[in-house]
Amino acid sequence: MSSGDLAAPRPGVPDAAPPEALGDEGPAEEVVLPTEREALRFWLKLGMISFGGPAGQIAIMHDELVERRRWISERRYLHALNFCMALPGPEAQQLASYVGYSMHGVRGSLAAGGLFVLPSFLLLCALSTVYAVYGEVAVVDGAVRGLGAAVIALILAAVVRIGGRVIKTPAALVLAVGSFAAFVAGMPFPALIALAALAGWVAARRWPDLLGRPSGHGAAGPEEPDALGIAAAPMRRAGLTRLGGTLVVWLVPVAALLLVGGLVADLGGLFTVAALVTFGGAYAVLPFITDQAVSGFGWLTAEDMVAGLALGESTPGPLIMVNTFVGFIAGYNLEGGILWGLAGASIATFCTFAPSFVMIINGAPLIDRIRTTGALAGALAGITISVVGAIAALGLFVAEHALVVDERVDWLVLALTVAAFLAFWRYKVSVVIVVLACAAAGVVAATPW
Repeated sequence: MSSGDLAAPRPGVPDAAPPEALGDEGPAEEVVLPTEREALRFWLKLGMISFGGPAGQIAIMHDELVERRRWISERRYLHALNFCMALPGPEAQQLASYVGYSMHGVRGSLAAGGLFVLPSFLLLCALSTVYAVYGEVAVVDGAVRGLGAAVIALILAAVVRIGGRVIKTPAALVLAVGSFAAFVAGMPFPALIALAALAGWVAARRWPDLLGRPSGHGAAGPEEPDALGIAAAPMRRAGLTRLGGTLVVWLVPVAALLLVGGLVADLGGLFTVAALVTFGGAYAVLPFITDQAVSGFGWLTAEDMVAGLALGESTPGPLIMVNTFVGFIAGYNLEGGILWGLAGASIATFCTFAPSFVMIINGAPLIDRIRTTGALAGALAGITISVVGAIAALGLFVAEHALVVDERVDWLVLALTVAAFLAFWRYKVSVVIVVLACAAAGVVAATPW
């Protein structure tokens, strides 16, 4: 499908529909369609400055795309964001892919979503190479020690932030604590997500206020008009063709990896499963990745994983880019050499993001028609609440390996953790500054004077 297949809004044309479809939401918002070259330059810039996690990335896109450039309307942007948050995978990257699709079709989606990830992929491959080759150097060990403190602080802040937003009733607290206990006890993450979704669905149908009434996704008023301007039957035929093509591009390489066997099959299988259960953001699925990569397959050590989390936090792009580091270290450690590391990083990254492109490219034409309310919203609420417990389990894992060394508390890491949490949570210091400061403190402590 080319960009010509999409009837995108023309410059200066309202991004909405007939007045009767607007309800009480006010007049249509005027949007301006950029050229593909203009959009390409913006997506590359965004990929290089998208620090701060999904909240910061979504805020940057809102300011640039809605407020300043007017490439998409406020209503469609927020509705697409709600839809992306309901999908597995990195919501900020999926939102960029949706906006790209809304302007220039499949090419626009691939450019927006791909450039959102590419700078981070290249940077993480370079940093992973340095870590793999020089990881035993005292200075690098010191930096990793300090980075561990930053990771603990950031995870603690995530638990407080997300928990404060979604845990509103005693029953919700019980679900979060139960999820924490279940994950620590060894329950597989996909099973935990399935049970949480079932609990939320049942609660929404029988006791709507038991877990706190979930907010509906999507606009409150009548449905947005068909932004594609395509008749229903041709649209269905085009949609089936597009779905078949994207599934082939995604599943054929995964099938080939599984047929090859060995490490590449393990990497392809793990990160494909992880991509499909990444509800609630990267912090939600990282306990699953950590458990499998460290304890299940033995690709890397717990200390390596802590270092990977820190590198993911300090580079642009989605935090789930930690998967790139895991894939690199797995290839480097098990098969040997930087080329195998790059192969592992590429497999992990492809399997992590390919499902997101499939879902957005096929779901973009439907986003404006979808409402997630009632029992479905309850299921999503159950998942989100359960994710708080999973994130807390990840924090416990990191603390066990970063704070305790040879059965003794590392007081430097503990002090840096407290300072980093206060800087990040109380004084709103940039994540990048906190991470770099902790790394620098670790280097100073490891340097003989």
